[in-house]
Amino acid sequence: MKHLMVDGRAIALDKDGYLTELDDWSEVVAEALARDEGLHLGDDHWEILHLLRSFYAEFQLSPANRPLIKYAALKLGPEKGSSLHLNLLFKGAPAKLAAKLAGLPKPTNCL
Repeated sequence: MKHLMVDGRAIALDKDGYLTELDDWSEVVAEALARDEGLHLGDDHWEILHLLRSFYAEFQLSPANRPLIKYAALKLGPEKGSSLHLNLLFKGAPAKLAAKLAGLPKPTNCL
């Protein structure tokens, strides 16, 4: 099992780098995960990460790309809910990478 060290605490990760415990998530943990992915989180990233956590709270699952795009468009408007916007923010893998950074499980239908 992998671990991520955050503030002197070992956070357990699965083999793909996702949190094993949803309650371990915090913005500091998200920033550490993002650093490991070579990302610096800006306001647009945080907006999507918090949106994803809301989606998970409502539906108890991590969305794949298409539902993520539709949900973002519904909640944030068509400009932010576009595949281009999300792909640019999350290196071409928005559902997988955003779910990881939001502390959620890997979307079930993502390879």
